[in-house]
This record gives sequence, C-alpha cells and structure tokens, in this order.
Amino acid sequence: MKKVSITHMDNRHNQWLRALEFYKQEIHILKNRLTEIGKKNTGDDVMKQVEHYENQFKIQAGNIDKLGHDIRGNISQVSQQVQDGNAGYIDNQLLLQHTKLENEFAFEEKVVNELRHDFNRFSAEWM
Repeated sequence: MKKVSITHMDNRHNQWLRALEFYKQEIHILKNRLTEIGKKNTGDDVMKQVEHYENQFKIQAGNIDKLGHDIRGNISQVSQQVQDGNAGYIDNQLLLQHTKLENEFAFEEKVVNELRHDFNRFSAEWM
C-alpha cells in the first residue's frame, strides 16, 4: 500500500482553509455592495441582476462552508491515522480523498474569482 507524508498535506489543508475564509469574507463584502446597488437602483433590469448575484453569493457561501467542513473531516481522518501509529504517513485512500478535495478547492476558487470579476463589472456600471 502506497503511503505519503502528512507534512505536505497539512500545509495544503491550512492554505485551503485560510483561502476559504478569505473568500467567505469577500462574499460578505460583495453582498454589502450589492445591497447598496439595490437601494440606489430599483429598475427591473437591475433588480433581476441583484437577485441573480444574491443567489450566487448564497450558493458560493454554502459551497465554501461545505468544502471547509470536508477539509476539516480529512484533517481529522489524517490525525486519526497518525495517532494509530502510521509514523507520519497516510494510506492511499486518504491521499485520494485529499486529491479530490484539492480539485474541489481549485474549482471553487475559480468560480469565486469569476463571480467576483463579473460582479465588479456589474457594480461599476450601477454604483
């Protein structure tokens, strides 16, 4: 069975969790800006866009929470294997789970960045 050192995994986990917290705070800031836009512009076209971004922010905040939960679960499983006496290494199953989380994080990061850029273009037009 292939085993991998947890040192690199631990660093990646922490990096992902910090980035997710940053994105969550950023979404909160964008929501506040969206509220300002909604108050200043009550036309149907603008309100449709406001509703769209409200929904997207809510969805992405939920995705961030779920991904953070999954990452913390992976950390817990890795810790358990280390405590079980695996000399700082984990088995292949946890490595596969870690790789899956890495892919999910990269996708979420891409989605949040695209959403932020789209929203910034929208807000520049209506603020």
